[in-house]
Amino acid sequence: MSLYTSTVVVPRPRTRRWSNALAGFGFTIGLPVVLLVVWGVSSSIAPAAFFPPPLKILDAFARTWLGTAFVTEVLPSLGRLTAGILLSVTIGIIAGTLIGLTRWLRELLEPTLEFFRAIPPPVLVPVMLILFGPADSTRVIVIVAGSIWPVLLNTIEGVRATDSVMTETARSYALTRGERLRYLVLPAASPRIMAGVRQCLSVALILMVISEMFSTSSGLGFQIVYFQRNYLIAEMWSGIVLLGLVGVLLASVFGLIERRVLRWYHGIKEVERA
Repeated sequence: MSLYTSTVVVPRPRTRRWSNALAGFGFTIGLPVVLLVVWGVSSSIAPAAFFPPPLKILDAFARTWLGTAFVTEVLPSLGRLTAGILLSVTIGIIAGTLIGLTRWLRELLEPTLEFFRAIPPPVLVPVMLILFGPADSTRVIVIVAGSIWPVLLNTIEGVRATDSVMTETARSYALTRGERLRYLVLPAASPRIMAGVRQCLSVALILMVISEMFSTSSGLGFQIVYFQRNYLIAEMWSGIVLLGLVGVLLASVFGLIERRVLRWYHGIKEVERA
């Protein structure tokens, strides 16, 4: 059992959980509904060519994306996005753990890592296209090159900040290096790691779109630019809405994983608030 999973959490009453869930759901959908109503009313009172009403965007969404375009345009983009995120998280955690545990390696690489972190990720797109060509693998490399840094740097800081008393306790119990890594270091660093993963998701989505706007003829980013250049305004907005839905889906999936991975951490917070 992990040294960070022994907290006992007192369950909330069922009625309180239901009321909190309903209140959270109301707050979640309340503002979007209000914004849609305001947008619809304002577009009917003062029509604008570049801000079509929500119903027109919804119609364009159904016509554009709920057909063959979902298979030919959306799924390949989501595949590249998923591959980029998985590679970024995997490489970032492994490399960050190694660097965080090795003091001389951390001191050697820290200036270089800070330099590359300061470079805006979209700047890497033209460079990667020149180096590797306009292939699908290049777009995955672009996503990894820009989104790996939050995971890598947060893992380094999380591993480095492992409690020294608990580390000495683990050594006194003769835990092997692998056991200390599994039951102490990674659980201790997991809050920072998950914070880095959350940032990684948003950066990866941005880079997916930007990479598809350069030297490509498919994908969500390409389609949005195509609609914009041909003044298909409602279709352009429908692509933006689809990107927003993809972001919401990523955040929801991440929330489920985070609650499971950091169950012990949220348990401690619940006890502190009680």
